[in-house]
Formats: sequence, structure tokens, C-alpha cells
Amino acid sequence: MHTGREARRLGDVPPARALFALGEHARFERPRFDKLACRRQPERGLKIARFIGEMFSIVRNLIADRIIDTERSFRGTLLGFRHGVDITRLLREVAIRMGDAELLAFCDSWMERRLPLVHDAERQLAWFAEVPKRALQSGMHAALAPR
Repeated sequence: MHTGREARRLGDVPPARALFALGEHARFERPRFDKLACRRQPERGLKIARFIGEMFSIVRNLIADRIIDTERSFRGTLLGFRHGVDITRLLREVAIRMGDAELLAFCDSWMERRLPLVHDAERQLAWFAEVPKRALQSGMHAALAPR
């Protein structure tokens, strides 16, 4: 959800395209993850966790991303991707210890697809150096600026 907002705010530029690719990957993988997660986590627990995540995303969208500059907001989004990679690495270790081959396979395939996308987004930081005026604009200014 947040990735798409951030990408739309940036417009049709390389960092936004990297964010869209990450968002597409997440949408593709979510049903597979949900199926695996529901085996061990009650549906209600997943709904509560998603609700909390969505609330954080809404607050970030309405307040923080509109106040800080676009480059800093992009870096904050990158931190979220790195967090997801770290969590998946931990989940992979849990799967090994539990002997859960299906979860292990999911983590491995997820990482195989996700890491190149995250690395591409990290490389897009250079774009902000090329357009410093745009990088320093607030999220609100960037959202209102003509493309």
C-alpha cells in the first residue's frame, strides 16, 4: 500500500519504477504467504497485525511523508524493505529449525526475487543526487507539483 503511494508521489522516474516493482512483488507473494501464515497463526491475529500496519502506513502518508523531503521519505521506505528482508531471513531460520520445508521454500524463492528488487531500489538513490532540488522538496510539494 505505502509503496504505491510513494511511487505515485515521485511520478514517472527511476526510483518510482523500482518502488512499483517491489509493490508488484508483494502483491504476487501475499496470497502464498497468507496461506502459509494461516497454518500457524489464527486468522484474527493476521487481521490485527495487518490493521496495525495499515494504520502506521496511513499516519506516515498523511503526516510524515508530507513534511519530510522526498529523498528522506524514499530512504525510509528502503528501511522498510530491508526490515522485510531481515524478517524473512529470520523466518527462514525458524523454518529450518521447525523442519517446515514448504515455509523454507517460500522464504528462499521470496528472497531470490526480492533481493534484486531491493538492490535496484537502493541504486536509485543516485537519482536524488542528480536532481537535488526535487530531492529536497517536501512530499506535499512533490504531490502537488505538475509532472
